Amino acid sequence: MLQLYTPKFEDIPFRQKLLADPETMSYNQKWGGTIDFHEDRWQDWFDFWIVNHDSKRFYRYLQDTETGEFVGEIAYHYDSEREVYIADVIVLAKYRGKGFGNQGLQFLCDAAKANGINILYDDIAVDNSAIALFLKNGFYEEYRTEDCIMLRKDLL
Repeated sequence: MLQLYTPKFEDIPFRQKLLADPETMSYNQKWGGTIDFHEDRWQDWFDFWIVNHDSKRFYRYLQDTETGEFVGEIAYHYDSEREVYIADVIVLAKYRGKGFGNQGLQFLCDAAKANGINILYDDIAVDNSAIALFLKNGFYEEYRTEDCIMLRKDLL
């Protein structure tokens, strides 16, 4: 069982751990794999995503209610170039296969809908196994290129 947790600044090392884990970020190979999230970027990131989100960004940790451990993150943001809201769900590799991605994506869709967003998208590399997770949760393929699949869910 999971709950959403709004990270405090002192909780940011979990995000660094998540993005630096090669197994967790293996889905991101097409775009470079792991992501360097050095401490000197934390304050700007925290201010942008948590403090001054301007209702265009949403970010939460997924927290296991039994252990209190952070197991992943969910987020969405407005992509002004494409004029769509893009979803993000990452579960730490060691916690995959327990339904956390499914529950996290449901939480994300509920939050987006509650915040007045009617449509949520995600562009996923064509070889990413997470496509099945999104399809299982009511997303459908809007279009595809040789690199990615654009998935869409109407939240109305």
